Amino acid sequence: MTDAADKPLTLTIFGASGATGRAAIKAARRRNHKVRAVDHHLPEQSEDDPMITHVQADVLQDDLREHVRGADAVLSCVGVGNAPETLLDPPPLYTDGTDAICNAMEAEAVKRLIVISATFVETRNRGPIWFKLPAMTSLHLVFEQMKEMEHNLQRHKGLDWTAVRPGWLMEGPLTEDYVVQDDEIPKDLIRTRHADLGHFMVSLAESGEWVRQTPAIARDEPAHTTSPLAVLDEIMGG
Repeated sequence: MTDAADKPLTLTIFGASGATGRAAIKAARRRNHKVRAVDHHLPEQSEDDPMITHVQADVLQDDLREHVRGADAVLSCVGVGNAPETLLDPPPLYTDGTDAICNAMEAEAVKRLIVISATFVETRNRGPIWFKLPAMTSLHLVFEQMKEMEHNLQRHKGLDWTAVRPGWLMEGPLTEDYVVQDDEIPKDLIRTRHADLGHFMVSLAESGEWVRQTPAIARDEPAHTTSPLAVLDEIMGG
């Protein structure tokens, strides 16, 4: 993307306080887009930016129509944490939450939706065995919920949705040199930066590419970020 968008957009971003949500907001503002940042809780401190409006809403309980009304695109960055009790019984954010967003968009005639899924919905055969066993076991229910979300999206014929499938997410500055391909990340890669994912989602809102598809995004990261210690520490919420 270039430094300024040809046509500034109004973007509604759900899950705005999460790592990918924050990255998407930064990417959107670099492109001069107006942002409605929607989350379960309002931030303690808001940015001094009149083009960002923070909104409190619960995607599982609230009427979301006013939050998507007039938006050019909606980005859903909602997600569950790594706490063991959450992973054992994850809230239906990807299924019921995404359905609620879709229903609100259809009611308001907003068509463009970009959501976060995972490459592991398509295949669990990524990374070395020490990664696959704990990661796939601990996140099995989350991946199953993402799979159901993708299936449910097919029912919303009036939406131009894209379900982005990153690898194992990590912190780090924006690079813009990530790899994007159909459905699965390359076999030799594991990781995707929140910053790159947020950047890619905003680019999809602008371009309209990958409609009703599941692009996978990842990057070749330094060895220490894919070490057993680094990844297992993140799996355990360290």
